[in-house]
Amino acid sequence: MTVVERSDEETPLLRKAKPTKTPIPWAQLSILLVLQLAEPLTSQVISPFAPDLIRNIGITGGDEAKVGYYVGLMHSLFFATQALTVLHWSRLSDRVGRKPVIMIGLLGLSLSMYSFGMSRTFWGLVVSRSLNGALNGNIGVLKSMMAEITDSTNIAEAYAYLPLAWMTGGTLGPMIGGLLSRPHERFPILFGHNEFMARYPYFLACAVPATFSVLAFFVTMIFLKETVKSPISLRRIFTLRKSKANLTLQNVAGADGPRPVVPIAPGKTSSSEPLPLRALLTSRVMISAGNYALLAIADISYRTVLPVWMSTPIALGGLGLSPQAIGALLSVYGITNGTMQILTFSKAVGYFGPKKIYVFGMAAALPVFALMPVTNFVVREQGYSTALWALLALQCFISVATNFCYGSVFIFITASSPNKASLGSVNGLSQMSVSVMRAIGPAMANSLFSLSIDESHHLLGGCSSISSSPSSPS
Repeated sequence: MTVVERSDEETPLLRKAKPTKTPIPWAQLSILLVLQLAEPLTSQVISPFAPDLIRNIGITGGDEAKVGYYVGLMHSLFFATQALTVLHWSRLSDRVGRKPVIMIGLLGLSLSMYSFGMSRTFWGLVVSRSLNGALNGNIGVLKSMMAEITDSTNIAEAYAYLPLAWMTGGTLGPMIGGLLSRPHERFPILFGHNEFMARYPYFLACAVPATFSVLAFFVTMIFLKETVKSPISLRRIFTLRKSKANLTLQNVAGADGPRPVVPIAPGKTSSSEPLPLRALLTSRVMISAGNYALLAIADISYRTVLPVWMSTPIALGGLGLSPQAIGALLSVYGITNGTMQILTFSKAVGYFGPKKIYVFGMAAALPVFALMPVTNFVVREQGYSTALWALLALQCFISVATNFCYGSVFIFITASSPNKASLGSVNGLSQMSVSVMRAIGPAMANSLFSLSIDESHHLLGGCSSISSSPSSPS
């Protein structure tokens, strides 16, 4: 082989330079991460006190086995109503822009959380929780904006911070809910004579995420930059008339019917126009959305049954912990997961690839659930011992792998979009399937847990197996 021939063979390899990494736009990314806190805060803040709220509101009639059913319903309502509206909000954002939809969602979260904190009946809780989900379509819109401000060289690093928002909300939400519920009892010096707090013992806990959403509304209005090119103003939507010369509201919202666009040359497609819904139902989009949905039902089932299991008496298969102890433990879970995401996710994706990360994370969900009956057995035998806390720490550590799945599946969803202008719709479609799973998951998981502790079934030993239990740590 001559020198010239060897040079010809090596030249293409030498010219393959690694693409220059685009700097992450931290100013806008930071705003998006802060805005994403609103949803996990509002959805997770009720976790520590939800079992106590259901018991005290009187809907169970004193039957402990029914608590899990109603707690699961409270969590499921948020995602069930969100599933009905999130796709429409996301498709609307492709037309009118991301900012208006985000601002509407933040106001919806705020008003519904204030209402939830002042609800004194079961149906008041149902209506407030339903509005909480229906008026909030931000999660898919915010993911679309993250994809629009990044590119292929920095998207993995940016998405490493995306689960951090949920983890932070999962940390602060339970902490706030556990610390500020029943403030007239916990802080008698400050609220002991406050009749409002005594009448609405969970209002203060709900008011914190509600007020955060109000502040986030103004941050969005002032500092967030629009990423949709040439959005249609909301004023124009409300002044549309039904005539051939104007767009109809249905077309503006992204319906599948005809809409006037700039003529496109034959054989070419427009990359600047959102595609109709049926054009998005490709195999790549459906597979990505399906994997996201499977992850969501496993994760939300664990998240919602965990505080119920922790608060359930030891004799019935739980840990018998107080709302304050539950809030502290859930906060530790959130801090651990968030820290691991920042430190290792981007490196793990670069080394293993998003597919292997997803598969390994889903497999890790099995031992996470399996540790629950093992932990209950330990606390029955040894009480609140070192072994108990070690098992809870192990459960937390394993759950980190499952949370890595989120960043991986977000990368696949972004890559599956047929064009950039339809990214909001693709995220909305994926989020709709996830919301359906998150609506099913809490009700299903908590119902199965309630069935397992029902005295007529004794699936976890029943209350007859232990006559007394260790006192709960505060």
